[in-house]
Amino acid sequence: MKTIIAEHDLEIPAAPSQTFDDMDAMIALYEVRIFRFLMASIRDRDLAQTMTQETFFRAWNARESFRGDCAPQTWLMRIAVNLVRDHTRTGRFKFWKKTATVEVSDVAHWLPNHASSAESGLIARQQLESIWQTVAGLSDRQRTIFLLRFVEELELPEIAEATNLPVSTVKSHLYRALETVRKRATERS
Repeated sequence: MKTIIAEHDLEIPAAPSQTFDDMDAMIALYEVRIFRFLMASIRDRDLAQTMTQETFFRAWNARESFRGDCAPQTWLMRIAVNLVRDHTRTGRFKFWKKTATVEVSDVAHWLPNHASSAESGLIARQQLESIWQTVAGLSDRQRTIFLLRFVEELELPEIAEATNLPVSTVKSHLYRALETVRKRATERS
């Protein structure tokens, strides 16, 4: 028997209203994206999960102060960026930064994989590992902006809102980060 998909089944679900009253819907829409950013930023799965929960906890507690002048995703990303900054400033995070490493295989299922053969898969993993090493060596601000742009695919104005920086500063840091990544990629090839 042939199944016909209704036109309404192909529609992308509408984002919840600009309020955080339905936190379950917000978590369903944004949890993976927030976790992916935090995981890429701090490279520790347990801490990233904890910080993801903390992001939504803080959003829930401050939901009355959400003015709706930016998208909920941008507001949540700003909370996540601030959490990363807070943890970077503490001695406890410095311990995790020195001891915690992420293997590419640990996060491979979060990244798209379009490999057509084992050889191309190996090459892609090596390139990804090389890029990750370079990104890990960027300054905190450059790394955050790079991850928000290329992992979370935020536009520059959204990154500016999330980081509380002017767009011109975001562009400058993104340019420097890209130059570093490109330079190291050509050195390794």
